[in-house]
Amino acid sequence: MEKQLKQLELKNIQITDPLFGEYVNKVSQKIIPHQWKILNDLLEDADPTYCIWNFKVAAGIEKGDRKGVVFQDTDLYKWLESVAFCLASGTGKEFENIADEVIDLIGLAQEADGYINTYYTVNAPSKKWSNLVEGHELYTAGHLIEAAVAYYQATEKSKFLDIAKKNADLICKVFGTSNGQKPGYPGHQEIEVALIKLYRQTGNRQYLDTANYFIRQRGKTPNYFEEEIRQRGGYEFFPEFNHYDLAYSQAHEEPIKQTTAEGHAVRAMYMCAAMADLAAEYGDIELSNACQRIWDNTVTKRMYITGGIGSSGFRERFTTDYDLPNRTNYAETCASIGLMMFGQRMASLTGKASYYDVVEKALYNTVLAGINIDGDRYFYVNPLEVVPEFCTEHSYMEHVKPIRQKWFSVACCPPNVARTLASLGQYIYAQDDNALYIHQFISSSVLADICGKNINVSMESQLLQNGQIELKTISDHKSMIKVRKPEYANETSVKLDDKIIIPSMENGYLLLQLEEGAHVITIDFGISPRWCASHRNVRENTGKIALTKGPVVYCLEEKDNGKYLSEIYVSKTNRVYETESMEGLVGNLPTLEFDAERIRHQMITTDDLYGEIRIKEEAVRMKAIPYCLWNNRGMGEMLVWQKLRV
Repeated sequence: MEKQLKQLELKNIQITDPLFGEYVNKVSQKIIPHQWKILNDLLEDADPTYCIWNFKVAAGIEKGDRKGVVFQDTDLYKWLESVAFCLASGTGKEFENIADEVIDLIGLAQEADGYINTYYTVNAPSKKWSNLVEGHELYTAGHLIEAAVAYYQATEKSKFLDIAKKNADLICKVFGTSNGQKPGYPGHQEIEVALIKLYRQTGNRQYLDTANYFIRQRGKTPNYFEEEIRQRGGYEFFPEFNHYDLAYSQAHEEPIKQTTAEGHAVRAMYMCAAMADLAAEYGDIELSNACQRIWDNTVTKRMYITGGIGSSGFRERFTTDYDLPNRTNYAETCASIGLMMFGQRMASLTGKASYYDVVEKALYNTVLAGINIDGDRYFYVNPLEVVPEFCTEHSYMEHVKPIRQKWFSVACCPPNVARTLASLGQYIYAQDDNALYIHQFISSSVLADICGKNINVSMESQLLQNGQIELKTISDHKSMIKVRKPEYANETSVKLDDKIIIPSMENGYLLLQLEEGAHVITIDFGISPRWCASHRNVRENTGKIALTKGPVVYCLEEKDNGKYLSEIYVSKTNRVYETESMEGLVGNLPTLEFDAERIRHQMITTDDLYGEIRIKEEAVRMKAIPYCLWNNRGMGEMLVWQKLRV
């Protein structure tokens, strides 16, 4: 098992990319203040969240009812984590005092034994830890812990971390297989990832061992969830759990025995991210092999071309191999963030670069599509085809929204996108004892300490324009840079100080050995627009193709191409032209144009639903934009997979 890669401190990474820089800068400028208003119920025309109110009630500052979903507290924790990442990166300083005040409030809401959860403290103090299937206590605690670790790393202030440790100590005491402990585990995984982070920050082994316990205990016979549901007599919070199936929460068998991605997609990815961390910490081959099996099944049989996962609108879950509908799919934004977390850890665990191909796919498409350019509207669900008038309430399409929303009653995705963008540097660079790794080609600069010696790297990426990246390096010692060679790269050429070199390859990385001093490295991955097809088992896409350039999936919008996008037929031999970025979009990403045919069915009587075949063909020039930027210029139809004409 390879030695784990280490993340670099965010303060040493500056993102200057015209695409991602636009979004990253928005986190402190727009997203954090916008979400702060929402958490305080100050946003006009938005339903109240009661988030800050609930903490005030739990702390005894206000009198009244605790309101909102049972896991409402997590919105605040993820907001604090976003603030922490911004502070670590050198932005968002104006929110530090607000964050400190909120942390004081959280401390007041914490009970003497370390317990903290506004729902159970206020509404159901006698029911603590009694509904692990639905109650989200451990999930909520996980987001508290993650935020606290991030805030301590950014500010070195210990109050929030002390709150988290006290809560974690209680969890370690309550759960386990010893006398007096509960042999349970979370209905929604998250605590495992958090406890591992807390262990790495504090060195307290009980946090790591409890995370391992939660994974190892899951799915064992007799099944804890089955017994808990039997004793309770059914569901408590969610009516859809009336006929609960254990695969929904990956509790149908022990995780080390699982071979496929099952159930709720976010839960599955958080669980697998923790499993990969644990495999590395314990040197556990059994866990590592299980991670590999689930990863392979996810990305080769159950993932959209956009890096979206979880195809079912029913319970936000995986279904079966190759079931990937485009119009009714779920592909929750949080699930793709979870896939990024899993992929990052698998690359660290194995030392192989290929996992970052999938991380990149999810990041550039589904994750970025989850938020608008202005930073104040969000997609929870990410379909690959939209006809707005079909997105009707109280129907099988209710979950699909044709336009981004201000907020959601279950709002896990907006703050999750914020914390991901605020910590984006962790996905660009990594290091080990001998080398700096470059995983994403996002314009930025980094200062890395490799065994006590510094190396400065400035990356200027034109990947999405001409397929090239330029690295300017300065170091007073020999150094090694390992650059991921992406799966979409064609004939790759590398120049070192204007001289062509042929670097060695290892585990999917280009190995660039540099002498001391300043150097300029130019890498041309030779990418161009290309048409892609699905595996034949994806019946949904039979006779259809999709347009990509590098990691970016392109789509058609009604704004540029008119209504009835389903009438478009394209030939894979037609040339694709790169033109200027569309007005109103960001990132300087090219528009892709191509010739196609619009085939219309014209009925004898226009009011007839069915009738004689009468077809009219029309030559048209189509304009495709990056999927991640759709719905930023108004509502309309959108289409990724286009019909193939042969």
